[in-house]
Amino acid sequence: MATVTDHLGDYDLYLASRYSERTRVSYGTDLRVFLDFLGTRGINTIEDVELSDARAWIASMSDQGKSKATLQRRTAAIKGFFTWAKSMGLTDKNPTMGLKSIKVPGSLPETITQTEASELMDALHAVAQETNTAVAYRDLAIMEMLYATGLRVFELCDLDIDSLDRARELVHVLGKGNKGRSVPVGVPAWKAVDRWLDYRHELVTDSSGPALFLGERHGGRINQRVVRRIVHASLGLVDGAPQLGPHGLRHAMATHILEGGADLRTVQEVLGHSSITTTQVYTHVSSERLRAIFATAHPRA
Repeated sequence: MATVTDHLGDYDLYLASRYSERTRVSYGTDLRVFLDFLGTRGINTIEDVELSDARAWIASMSDQGKSKATLQRRTAAIKGFFTWAKSMGLTDKNPTMGLKSIKVPGSLPETITQTEASELMDALHAVAQETNTAVAYRDLAIMEMLYATGLRVFELCDLDIDSLDRARELVHVLGKGNKGRSVPVGVPAWKAVDRWLDYRHELVTDSSGPALFLGERHGGRINQRVVRRIVHASLGLVDGAPQLGPHGLRHAMATHILEGGADLRTVQEVLGHSSITTTQVYTHVSSERLRAIFATAHPRA
């Protein structure tokens, strides 16, 4: 009978295809902590794990003084593993089905202002025009697309050329849980992608396939780590802009369209959130900004 450890490698590959490197490493570490706990209870096979074991693990960490954020992440790690294991036919049951997620007080995600977003894109356009290279136009298209659509980084990397629906000005995306959605793309992003496609052939190799965005070394589909480096380097072009990853641009897009008058349901659909409560955090960001503007602009604030 297979042990949990026997399948960690396959699960790690699954995480790598769907989550950031940081999340992949964190979940892997959390699962190994859980395995150590199961070992103390004489359990090492998937089928032998019960809901009571998962609850006992969470309770033991709470007794150790672990933060709610840590408990939430570790709960998500084991729930994700057993959900995947059952979907792969590795077990007939999911012992974490009755495990409640830990509630953590919401915190405001860091993001960039609309002014900083404009300065960022202007700076990238200037770099691309000055250097006139395939990589510069690729990076510009990536940044424009991330900000225009709010795609997750793995969703952007998974895009193919035929994911672009020019007739309806949409990009078709396969998101979490293999759920498809269509996201509107604005004119600046379309122009940046078109310009990149004019240069794409310079990076094409036998490994390129239909991938929209290519790596510069081997010409294969660009990977998430490279996109993160592009985002960090790009934000360095704007004085005072916070250092964010691709998810920061997702936050920015959601915040800015809410500030522009979009409703929560629209933002939920664009971002691919399964629950409206996930989207509601962006209303807090907008409210914070509104209060900040009020405090500086109103004579009796």
